[in-house]
Amino acid sequence: MTVADIGHNGEFAIEGTTPDTYVPVAEVVAITPPGMSRESIEATHLKSPDQFKEHIAGLMDAGEASFSFNYLPSATEAMYLAFQARTGKYQVTFPNGVMMRFVGFFTAYEPPELTPGGKMEASATVQTSGKPTLHAAV
Repeated sequence: MTVADIGHNGEFAIEGTTPDTYVPVAEVVAITPPGMSRESIEATHLKSPDQFKEHIAGLMDAGEASFSFNYLPSATEAMYLAFQARTGKYQVTFPNGVMMRFVGFFTAYEPPELTPGGKMEASATVQTSGKPTLHAAV
């Protein structure tokens, strides 16, 4: 029997004015948490065995996180203000309550396309800086 789950009840949040207190972004539609990659550095030398290239593990990168949300325009819109900040702390909460926290900064913020019958949906991308951390459900 599978233990697979769906993304319902996931959450993207931004650290508020109180440290380690995260404020959820309203009506998030989709979240892509940061992934991880590692550089591969060639370390081949003149006596590498059997004339095969050798590689060593390089630095890791958590990449970017992105999310989209139902857009509700306001003069104090949180995403607009977050984009202007140099850096911030962010949290993705998975449906089972496990949290991934990371430091980063907004690299993209796209207000919605306005169409006669379409839902207004905006998107944002955050570049991570450093290592994301996982935290147990509370």
